[in-house]
Amino acid sequence: MTDEEKMKAMRLARAIASDISLYNEAKIIQGIEQDTLFDVLKDEIEEGRELFKTRVSSEIFTRTNFFDRAIVDIVIKPKGHVKSKIW
Repeated sequence: MTDEEKMKAMRLARAIASDISLYNEAKIIQGIEQDTLFDVLKDEIEEGRELFKTRVSSEIFTRTNFFDRAIVDIVIKPKGHVKSKIW
């Protein structure tokens, strides 16, 4: 896998995570408040992961954590202000 492929894959993962964040704001806040984030976003995250898988090489998909990292960086981190027992 080339550096260019890695960069494209990271950008794609972040774009998908951005869409998840943009269209599911209320669910994200509810999930953080109730410590059920991955339950309430299960379908959206799985749909995003499948899209990512179809758009990158199998090597990138299986050997990197770009998608999971994007979920943390784009969906969860910006919501650090939301009151939750998880932080």
